[in-house]
Amino acid sequence: MTRSAIETVVFPVAGLGTRFLPATKASPKEMLPIVDKPLIQYAVEEAIAAGARTLVFVTGRTKRALEDHFDMAYELETELAQRGKQDLLDTVRGVLPEGIHCVYVRQREALGLGHAVLCARPLVGDKPFGVILADDLIEAGDRPVMMQLAERYAATGRSVISVEAVEPSRTQHYGVVDIEAESGERFHSVRGIVEKPAPEDAPSNLAVVGRYILTPRIFQLLETTAPDHRGEIQLTDAIASLIDEQGVDCLEFEGTHYDCGSKLGYLRATVDYALNHPELGADFAAFLRDREVSA
Repeated sequence: MTRSAIETVVFPVAGLGTRFLPATKASPKEMLPIVDKPLIQYAVEEAIAAGARTLVFVTGRTKRALEDHFDMAYELETELAQRGKQDLLDTVRGVLPEGIHCVYVRQREALGLGHAVLCARPLVGDKPFGVILADDLIEAGDRPVMMQLAERYAATGRSVISVEAVEPSRTQHYGVVDIEAESGERFHSVRGIVEKPAPEDAPSNLAVVGRYILTPRIFQLLETTAPDHRGEIQLTDAIASLIDEQGVDCLEFEGTHYDCGSKLGYLRATVDYALNHPELGADFAAFLRDREVSA
């Protein structure tokens, strides 16, 4: 197997998920299921498909369920084996494939995404790494977005971030990239990032989505990045410095993005994934048709 350019992926999962209260009062938002798999598992599967072998979870209090999900469940596996439920046993054992290592570090204070990434430094070391935000679920078939980014990084050695075109009226909800002249391709050289600009001030309509591949220089830049007005260290501020020093690319990825940090985005993902589910899809589609007829 060809060695991947990116062998470590960081998952910042310390957030409280307040938009989904009370569901997230005692359960991590990353454990919210899309049909029959939690959000974090989709993110982990994407990282593994891109060649990652070390998964770094930056956690907080009340996140123990994440560790349990990727740990062995002896009692459950024994029960399934005794009942002859081999399909379910294989499913449980397949949550984390052989040869994949999960490591965990605490973000003791909620000091922003940049601070969360910085917490992973002792576990990442002096090598390039990926970052996946599990809230941003992206369906991209057999070429997940992290794989698309890794291919670009392998070709250039430059940090690369994923972006998608959004309605110009919604730029104030995102980090928006300023790019070099349009090349007609999906990859662009980034000149800068503006955090949540008003539509009239936005340099483009390309919004940053939760996938990054970064060089280790980002850690040193994060250490010297000043907190914003909320006292948080923003990853985009450090990336802005990285642009000046090393250059950064962005990729207009191929795939469908669901913002599962919002209730509406989460519901859209649930419906679409249910419709495409190999066991449930046909019956669920029939249910929706019947419901529409009877409405």
